[in-house]
Amino acid sequence: MMITLLFMILSFSPDIFNDPENFSKANPLVTPQHIKPEWYFLFAYGILRSIPNKLGGTIALILSVTILMTLPFTHTSNLRSMTFRPLAQLTFWTLVATF
Repeated sequence: MMITLLFMILSFSPDIFNDPENFSKANPLVTPQHIKPEWYFLFAYGILRSIPNKLGGTIALILSVTILMTLPFTHTSNLRSMTFRPLAQLTFWTLVATF
């Protein structure tokens, strides 16, 4: 019922979920002052804004992404995998069967 209602709203009034700034007339000669990145770019934006040197900011951004990518390989937890947890397996397969 709720999904049907959501699809109806999106079909007949798709602009209801957009940012109101997207509907103002654009001026190609002036950059707006309120521009900010989306939430998933805020970490990169913060790193680049905190370092005044362009090369230093680029290196810091590359290092931060590299550190995040190497975290799964340095994980040394003693927790067992899902093979040894029957309740977690049951929950997982119930979720898979439901959707």
